[in-house]
Amino acid sequence: MIDVVVAGGGPAGLTAALYAARSGLEVVVYEPRPAPIDKACGEGLMPGAVAALTQLGVHPEGQSLRGIRYVSGSRSVGADFRAGPGRGVRRTTLHAALRQAVDDAGVPVVPAAVGTVVQAPDGVDVDGVRARYLVGADGLHSPIRRHLGLDVPVGSARRFGLRSHVRMAPWTDYVEVHWAPAAEAYVTPVGPGLVGVAVLTRVRAQFDAHLDAFPELRERIAGRPMTTVRGAGPLRQRSLHRVAGRTLLVGDAAGYVDALTGEGVALGMAQARAAVAAIVADTPARYELAWRRLTWRYEVITRALVGATSTTIGRRALVPFAAALPRLFGATVNILARPA
Repeated sequence: MIDVVVAGGGPAGLTAALYAARSGLEVVVYEPRPAPIDKACGEGLMPGAVAALTQLGVHPEGQSLRGIRYVSGSRSVGADFRAGPGRGVRRTTLHAALRQAVDDAGVPVVPAAVGTVVQAPDGVDVDGVRARYLVGADGLHSPIRRHLGLDVPVGSARRFGLRSHVRMAPWTDYVEVHWAPAAEAYVTPVGPGLVGVAVLTRVRAQFDAHLDAFPELRERIAGRPMTTVRGAGPLRQRSLHRVAGRTLLVGDAAGYVDALTGEGVALGMAQARAAVAAIVADTPARYELAWRRLTWRYEVITRALVGATSTTIGRRALVPFAAALPRLFGATVNILARPA
């Protein structure tokens, strides 16, 4: 019997594997996709994620980020990070760095998805491999969450994400969030000659069509070569619990509100650390409490922002409101940005 099987080799799963290995646990990762794995992602790491990566000895190359700036037409408001800089990092660069750390730690990665899971009081049978615990880090539409009967139907309007990159020098050291009546565009410098552009919206349309809602942004990137567009969603996912027997869900598999605050990677890494701590203590229920402690700020702020911007009036008022109350905007940004 090994200690831990990790289902899913994204940032949350690889982080869980690293923490488990560093805690002296025998761990194996199941991931069918070859590294590095790309994904539609805003690619802006909050200071909390940068701090967690540094603690693990992982230093992906990228662009330093000063803070967050909201933009609507000619109006804008920015807030600097107080806990140190964030970092704009290509998703493939982040994944490659984490995977290299896992390989260096001697953690085996099985090139397959988890198929069958059978739980027992003293362990979990994962495709014939007996383990004390299973960490489900298999993403937004987690098969393990569904298999365990933890999926909860979501009745709210569905939001989707699209992401591409523009080959040009960054014009900002902020993550810029551009607001339009039906979408947001997230601009993140990720390299000396590469800028990520991600769109979040409830409207199903092509990436280029969404850019028409941001004339200033479209004009700035006009004529520049762009990379392949990737999509993700629907973003809102719910899980009844994060712990079922000896299975612990981390990252997007544990439930997801929205990408609006850009805190996904930082949260997933913090959850991975908490899950491994519960496994080391052999008290899985402890992780459920830790998950709630880690995510309540994100849940409250993200739900409030999604609700406030669900109408055209609310979306138009957001940037003027933030500009009128810069201290409140700065405090909100830094509540989300600080290390967990």
